[in-house]
Amino acid sequence: MSLHADAVSVLSRFAGQDALREAYLGFLAAREDACQRSCAAGHITASALVLDATGSSALLTLHPRVGRWLQLGGHCEPTDSTLAGAALREASEESGIRGLRIEPTPIHLDVHPITCSLGVPTRHFDVRFLVRAPVGARPVRSAESVDLQWWPLDALPSNVDDLYPLIESALARLR
Repeated sequence: MSLHADAVSVLSRFAGQDALREAYLGFLAAREDACQRSCAAGHITASALVLDATGSSALLTLHPRVGRWLQLGGHCEPTDSTLAGAALREASEESGIRGLRIEPTPIHLDVHPITCSLGVPTRHFDVRFLVRAPVGARPVRSAESVDLQWWPLDALPSNVDDLYPLIESALARLR
């Protein structure tokens, strides 16, 4: 199965955010290249909210281009065959943590404007997954991050207002 076909399948089964889910599916139906970074109109991305083993802290990255604390994730690569696999690959690369476990069903969707590596304004159709770190996991910052650290869910940095719906979705999944 191709990444595009996986994205259609995963989003067709996604429960919640109905209007946004339908917009994603419409975009995928209109663009065979919707999962490729080269799609200048916008592209599907995959991200991961990495929680520690207790579910009380989130691993966030201080993104160099955006200048804000964000969940881990990014562009799908030609070698990715599933959205969950892309999210897990990104989380592993950006955290340096081995043994991450991903919930295969997305927990949240978000579309946001961004000027990414293409150098022109575009949109990311982000599909967000819940990832759990093993006990005692220690992240190692990659070159894709200015900083990387665990934040208690009840003491997040001040500029993460847009992450609260994602965190609420993750906590609902854990219940």
